[in-house]
Amino acid sequence: MSLSQDLRQRIESIVKSDDVVLFMKGNRNFPQCGFSATVVQILNTFVPDYKTVNVLADPEIRQGIKTFSDWPTIPQLYVKGEFIGGCDIIRDMNDSGELASLLGTDPSQIEPPKITITDAAAAALKGALEAEGTGGDFVHLSVDPAFQHGLDLGPKNNRAIEVTSNGITLMVEAMSAARANGLTIDYGREGLQEGFRMDNPNRPAEVAVLSPAELKAKLDAGEIKEFIDVRTADERNTAMIAGSRLLDDDTMRYLADLDPETPIAFYCHHGQRSMAAAEHFRGKGFRKLYNLAGGIDAWSAVVDSSVPRY
Repeated sequence: MSLSQDLRQRIESIVKSDDVVLFMKGNRNFPQCGFSATVVQILNTFVPDYKTVNVLADPEIRQGIKTFSDWPTIPQLYVKGEFIGGCDIIRDMNDSGELASLLGTDPSQIEPPKITITDAAAAALKGALEAEGTGGDFVHLSVDPAFQHGLDLGPKNNRAIEVTSNGITLMVEAMSAARANGLTIDYGREGLQEGFRMDNPNRPAEVAVLSPAELKAKLDAGEIKEFIDVRTADERNTAMIAGSRLLDDDTMRYLADLDPETPIAFYCHHGQRSMAAAEHFRGKGFRKLYNLAGGIDAWSAVVDSSVPRY
């Protein structure tokens, strides 16, 4: 694909519009592919504000940026007008510390999380370190956006945040710091299973899946405060559930300012996209989230046949 002069000028203007510009699928608040989500997670650690461009909303930009950069995939990161790379490159640069230097940030300035290691967990970790026998190993802690916790042994990482509790020094990934704050690490037996237990106050509740009848009952009772349609605008023009609002950029900004205890329900065509959206907001700390099983198609079949099926 060759670029027209107008499209090239348009892309150049976007690239120069901010020191950090990310062309991605979705936006910073709601990435719509795993690679875009990974880069957003990394950038969020170092950059308080940056520009994102949703290529899904503009097919011309989606194809044009690939020609402009001579890079075949999305996402694509630009810093001060210079193309840096895609997901794998950004991940490698983050691991090496090169990205933090490029962005002018210092991971050591990130607020260390408060972590409690119980006596039982400290004894288990000391035993594991002694069994390793190298004398140079440390305990590494990570907490991913889905609040899966990782504990591993490995050499010291100068880019990690050091946190000491009960005689154990943890190497905490910079991207995990906020999610790890307040974490208690314990060790014990539960049933037939013995191992570490993570009590994380930041972990949001699971997304509740509701049948059409169950969701209607909650809507009628006023128990759902926000009802969100995560489909495209064209789909919404074909069919919609009354009282819902489209998940566009304005709605994303609106939801970001809500109390995390606000009950929110999501729907799409068949339930997959809306579950992904609900899980995204779960990762943002919202605690009362619902997904419509079967989506608007099931709603039409069970609750309101006047809603067109497509």
